[in-house]
Amino acid sequence: MNIALIGLGMVAGTHVAAISASDPGLTLAGVLGRDPGKTAQIANRHGTRAYASVQEIANDPSVDFAIIATPPDQRLSLVQTLVAAGKPILMEKPVERDLQAATRIVELCETAGVPLGIVFQHRARAASAALKAALEAGELGSIATVDICVPWWRDQSYYDAPGRGTYARDGGGVMISQAIHTLDLAMWLLGPITSVQAMMRQTPLHDLEAEDWAGALFETESGAIGNLMATTAAFPGMAETITIQGTRAKAHLGAGVLTITAMDGTQTTFGETATTGGGADPMAFTHEWHQSVIEDFAEAIRTGRPPMATGRSALLTHAVIDAMQIASETGLKTRVSA
Repeated sequence: MNIALIGLGMVAGTHVAAISASDPGLTLAGVLGRDPGKTAQIANRHGTRAYASVQEIANDPSVDFAIIATPPDQRLSLVQTLVAAGKPILMEKPVERDLQAATRIVELCETAGVPLGIVFQHRARAASAALKAALEAGELGSIATVDICVPWWRDQSYYDAPGRGTYARDGGGVMISQAIHTLDLAMWLLGPITSVQAMMRQTPLHDLEAEDWAGALFETESGAIGNLMATTAAFPGMAETITIQGTRAKAHLGAGVLTITAMDGTQTTFGETATTGGGADPMAFTHEWHQSVIEDFAEAIRTGRPPMATGRSALLTHAVIDAMQIASETGLKTRVSA
């Protein structure tokens, strides 16, 4: 399959590396960025085509699907053009800046019957799959409590980039740009969050419009209760973790390693330690998880099955983040409406 990459920011290199390392048959058909000069340079570097517009991608019969890796505020017109041409879309998180805008994109693709996948690469980790299998097998028993922690760090230079950490471009701060991955993973494992109480604030460590610290108490559809803390103000940055307490065992997932401790004290460990971009370098993580997502999306197109993370499933994370923002502003417990 031939893949067009739209958006040549920080994560573009990860996508190029993922496609290059992917199973035979997946090829980078071309790239498109805002700056024609940069687009030409990257295309030359990788021996591929420099597209001049998204319409050119839509008109190219050799393109089997497109990856959109632009900032969230640039998505709608791109999606409209690709959908009109029937091109499947794999999109970096988030879908858009808020639930309403994200829902519009998801429904646009659903109405047209165009496959839409979201890059939630944390689902692709081996340890994440092992935990999901353990939960589905009932190894932890009934789930009682959940602890989600994203103690990341970003230098001020990260937020000095135009538009970063603003509502107009990104839709918010640490929740929608960083913690959305761990939030998605938690709900993929445990099911939807139904209500939240939250605080979202700016710390003295950064100058940005939105939040660099967020905390929440939440309830899940299954009846479990939990807490979430996410920040980019935890120097020097540590791996995000999910800890799940069940009636039979506790599971701790962090840095690519899953540890399950049963009530009788026996312990099993699965996976290998890996960096996840929680420190000053946002790109300090392997391309292999993106590779798994891209390969899965290609197979989903071939077979007609849903991709690893559908656009519809991504709306759950948008709904929780929207509810957290409302709860933070009002001080009231807020229902999550997806």
